[in-house]
Amino acid sequence: MQRMIEIRSPLFLGSEDIKSRVEWSTVFGNENPLALEIGCGIGDFMAKTAADFPDRNFIAIDYYNKGCNKTCKRLEKHGIQNVRVLRVEAREFITEQIPEESLCAVYINCPDPWPKLRHRKRRLVNSAFIEFLKGYMQPGADFYFATDFEDYGEDVAQFMPQQQGFQNMQSPDLSRHDLEGYHRSKYMLKFMAEGKNIHFVHYRKI
Repeated sequence: MQRMIEIRSPLFLGSEDIKSRVEWSTVFGNENPLALEIGCGIGDFMAKTAADFPDRNFIAIDYYNKGCNKTCKRLEKHGIQNVRVLRVEAREFITEQIPEESLCAVYINCPDPWPKLRHRKRRLVNSAFIEFLKGYMQPGADFYFATDFEDYGEDVAQFMPQQQGFQNMQSPDLSRHDLEGYHRSKYMLKFMAEGKNIHFVHYRKI
């Protein structure tokens, strides 16, 4: 059993901080647009992305305590203040703590692919989850998905065109193995160094 690390970072919101409905403008001290990363890992993607958008507030969530701790340390090291990190389950957290039509962007990078056929119903990103997520995205909000698992990438790329209320933002002549200006996590870079592909999807709510 994984030992739980006590996270003392001011960027971390523990269970005691979200017992009631969170007012994100109060947490961040401003009314900037709100973005969400589901599965922040060790925080390398979030640190770079939050630095690119200082006029946005980012919520970075993960289910793993160790990853949340590393994310906080990385953000503090780079002096990034526009991120709050939480150890929570995605769907429950969104339902309880994210106002409807409030997110300007959602990022999901390399979630568990559940590679065995009998386990694929456990995948986070499917048509039902995107329909659920849409209600919390404001018009014009961006949805980004990246995976190192080919079957998962193909699956999402196939059902997204059927989702009502979304527009594909990738250029027709751009390979799904590239997304200009999108930061690669260390995990992605390691995978690419082995000669393998990352599959990207970028849609916008219309």
